[in-house]
Amino acid sequence: MSVDHYENFPVASWLLPARLHEPVKAIYAFARSADDIADEGALDDAERLAGLDRYRAELAAIAAGRPTQDPLFQRLRPVIAAHDLPLQLFNDLLDAFSQDVTKTRYADFAELMDYCRRSADPIGRLLLRLYGVDDPKSRSLSDGVCSSLQLINHWQDIAVDWGKGRVYLPQDELARFGIGERQIAEGRWDAAWAAMMDFQIDRARAMMAAGSPLVQRLPGRIGLELRLIVASGFRLLDKLQRVRGDVFRRRPVIAQRDWPRILLHAALG
Repeated sequence: MSVDHYENFPVASWLLPARLHEPVKAIYAFARSADDIADEGALDDAERLAGLDRYRAELAAIAAGRPTQDPLFQRLRPVIAAHDLPLQLFNDLLDAFSQDVTKTRYADFAELMDYCRRSADPIGRLLLRLYGVDDPKSRSLSDGVCSSLQLINHWQDIAVDWGKGRVYLPQDELARFGIGERQIAEGRWDAAWAAMMDFQIDRARAMMAAGSPLVQRLPGRIGLELRLIVASGFRLLDKLQRVRGDVFRRRPVIAQRDWPRILLHAALG
């Protein structure tokens, strides 16, 4: 996951109705804490997997109606009950975090998208449940937005992830563009790298565009919140495209000066 913990997802912003602030914060706290177990600190792999198993046990206790021990789950439990949140979505996130511990390469885009299905899409689906929007079309559109945001995080963090021994770029696509992992290790940008990253950026942009009609399905301030998230995703893609994927010298992020353009995009979108 992103080193900055779901930086491309909404986190109980001022735009959301007050009644949703605590539920969104509780979901975010779960996701961030589990991500930290998988990705931060000095734990070895066995300790990381054991920590995630403890979270699975807490979810199983909620499913069985037994008491939960961890304060994080005591906070999350009433949110799950009040909004009838599917526990499978939380378990999918834990499966993705466990995969981050054990899997460091992806053979092709289908493998990467299976990871996104569990690492990103559950966040969007949980938020839809909070918003009271849970039809199949809305879920599909949400998956497109969330998977695109996850891909953007991956492309932002190519150098960061290399330092952790991970490569999320599909191996077959690296080979197609004549790129080896040594080039990532060296932080070497060239024409082949630029072409490969243009391909990745264009695909993420198409995915975001395909999912963006979801903003029309969400009411009021909730819809505006999503408009800002989608606009931020497009802005990051623009910044990645401008440098032709050269994330070695500078990691593209949303800066304060980007907000006027993001607000305009959201208003016109």
